[in-house]
Amino acid sequence: MIWVIGNVDGNNYKEPFSKGILARSLRVSSIGLDEAYEIANEIENSLISENITEITVNDLAKYIANYLKKFDKGVSLKYSKWREVRKSDEPLIILIGGSSGVGTSSMAFEIANRLGLKNLISTDMIREVMRKIVSKELNPIIHRSSFDAYESIRTPAIRVDAVIEGFISHVDVVNVGVEAIIERSIKEGISIIVEGVHVVPGFIREDLLKKGNVIMFTLIVEDEEMHKQRFYSRCRQPWVKRSLEHYMENFSTIRKTQEFLIDQAKIHDAHVINNVDIRNTIDLMVNDIIEEFGGENDVNEESV
Repeated sequence: MIWVIGNVDGNNYKEPFSKGILARSLRVSSIGLDEAYEIANEIENSLISENITEITVNDLAKYIANYLKKFDKGVSLKYSKWREVRKSDEPLIILIGGSSGVGTSSMAFEIANRLGLKNLISTDMIREVMRKIVSKELNPIIHRSSFDAYESIRTPAIRVDAVIEGFISHVDVVNVGVEAIIERSIKEGISIIVEGVHVVPGFIREDLLKKGNVIMFTLIVEDEEMHKQRFYSRCRQPWVKRSLEHYMENFSTIRKTQEFLIDQAKIHDAHVINNVDIRNTIDLMVNDIIEEFGGENDVNEESV
């Protein structure tokens, strides 16, 4: 048995070395799952061959990084940077936005799995809570979808496109809840991923986004036909309540909200990723997170 020694508030503790935890950590370095478990097994055997029965968390991290250099220096560097991210007391807050159908939910789940983050919330869930609090008569916009909220505008603006005005009004209301989630996560030190159409560059308070541990992504699907096909894939799932017809009838307005999101991302210098290939998108997001926060911040989730 190999024991890993950690320290919390000046108190030492021991826990068994876990190949499973190590393998998940290695996946941050873009290593495949099978290969990650193989390397984790090799590292365990190497520790055993050196008669190491106890090792501190920091020494183990250095041992792993040195071992990975034999495998790939780039992988070793990425692992070391991720360790730097994880050593900070500040939580990691990842915001993933994009128009309906671009895959924010799927990517949030994959990123949570890759980084070992346990907390994930959709802005649609925040909206549902607000719908229970705010009546349809008081605020009809929030009781519509983000892409057809314009149909509930009582007094449309003259100089603003109606679809965009409805979308902005929709985002403004839900954004109150999004900001509350971010504030709570920072206060409680809880790492979290917030995803959904309501994560829009320029709408979340600047003082929150300037925190060194908050990063925002905007996902898009440039190809119109590919974007349309995403709804076919979504609507074949048995739990999806809305019909394909509903999305197809509103597809042009969904594309219009995407153009607005792209414009906002450019204005506010946000990360924009064309979500064509899932694995490529995940790698790009993980790389951006590590490059932006590696060496400064960290997420305290698991020991290795």
